[in-house]
Amino acid sequence: MQANEIPLLSATELAALVRQKQVSASEVVAAYLQRIEKLNPSVNAYCTVAADHAVSAAKELDNKSTPVGPLHGVPVAIKDVTPTAKILTTYGSPLYRNNVPQQDDLVVARLKAAGAIILGKTNTSEFAAGAHATNPLFGPTRNPWNTELTAGGSTGGGAAALTARLSPLAEGSDMGGSLRIPASFCGVLGLRPTIGLVPTVESASPWDVIRTQGPMARNAKDVALMLDSISGYSSHSPISANKPAASFLSVLDDFAAAPKPMRFAWCPSISGLEVDAEIASLIEEKVKSLAKAGHIVEEIELDLSDGRDAFLALRGQFMMNHHLDKLDKLDQLGPNLRGNIEQGLKVTSLDLAKAEKKRGEIYARVQAIWKNFDLLLTPCMPIEPFPVEQNYPETINGKPMQSYIDWVAQTFLLTLLSGPAASAPVGLTKRGLPVGLQIAGPRWEDARVLAGAQILETVLPELPLPPAAQ
Repeated sequence: MQANEIPLLSATELAALVRQKQVSASEVVAAYLQRIEKLNPSVNAYCTVAADHAVSAAKELDNKSTPVGPLHGVPVAIKDVTPTAKILTTYGSPLYRNNVPQQDDLVVARLKAAGAIILGKTNTSEFAAGAHATNPLFGPTRNPWNTELTAGGSTGGGAAALTARLSPLAEGSDMGGSLRIPASFCGVLGLRPTIGLVPTVESASPWDVIRTQGPMARNAKDVALMLDSISGYSSHSPISANKPAASFLSVLDDFAAAPKPMRFAWCPSISGLEVDAEIASLIEEKVKSLAKAGHIVEEIELDLSDGRDAFLALRGQFMMNHHLDKLDKLDQLGPNLRGNIEQGLKVTSLDLAKAEKKRGEIYARVQAIWKNFDLLLTPCMPIEPFPVEQNYPETINGKPMQSYIDWVAQTFLLTLLSGPAASAPVGLTKRGLPVGLQIAGPRWEDARVLAGAQILETVLPELPLPPAAQ
């Protein structure tokens, strides 16, 4: 196999080849590092490339007589808000420009235990505050489909790395859509897992139910492969849960071997926001493809827009929990993070009480859907990616946003459910930019959400290589 062919393989294909000794972990790492050196300057997906670390880890794996786990020799990119032992972790903040942790985050440790190799850290917004991956240290990540546009955020570096074939897997986090937004903008699959499935440890709010880490890849099987390695109970996370009896990958394999019709509830907008006409038309056309393939698709009305204030209040509480130590350093923070902390200071106990009450109402409202449907489908992003110089889109179809994150209400309203939600690519606009379909399911039905994404892969053509990846 030629070195330049390796980065074009899926993670599951790559894992099989390494396991069968048709290619070595060292050859895989060398191929990716060569590609990163060539293409990363144009997209800025990686803010730190851990070349020496990756080469050393690959050599160690090649000396093993048997594979250490299902990800043996498979590279992975880690978001720069996730601690990595002996690899720079800046959180995208000048306050941590020289921070080198001595211990891996639990998810990183689990990936390594499964045989994965850390290629480096991917760019993000400062402390993941914002849906555009840019920060004072490293600047913006650019979209591989058009480098004048944003890759989305806050896991924008991970999504761009996947799209440009600079990594087969990427780790990220999601509070209001930070895995789903860049997945939609870059044309990959990002899964926000059920809260508790992937344990978040050493957190300032260990009982937090709105933020979680999760996997991102280019197809459902690769996401399942990664999710199998990072999910499961940890005594350090009070809300974590055991893995399901069947692996996520085996569920997808079983479904592919014996496919059966799924019941999809289709809602053109859950947020009250308008969706760009071209995007709305494209997504509706792709949703109809599911019906043509024998699945049940029914359009429903589901308005969750009354959850906006609830999410903002809970987000404000999260910001305060996680940034109490920075209240005397606000002048050293970027405007997005500083603004989030200042908004958090304004949240009252009454705001939080109303937010929890509303969250309960919305949860009950959506439970009625699961009585008749397997999955909920809705557009992920209401617009195309915007210019990298822009902090956020101030209007949609000429209508002003209520806040700087209101344009991502399609994703953050589903956050309130604490269940699984993903963005899966369904096609390109006339300008050649990806469009994502959001897939949501009941709590703990992450495998069902991935099965829905896998169904889309069978009925829709695969996206071509983007310009910046060629």
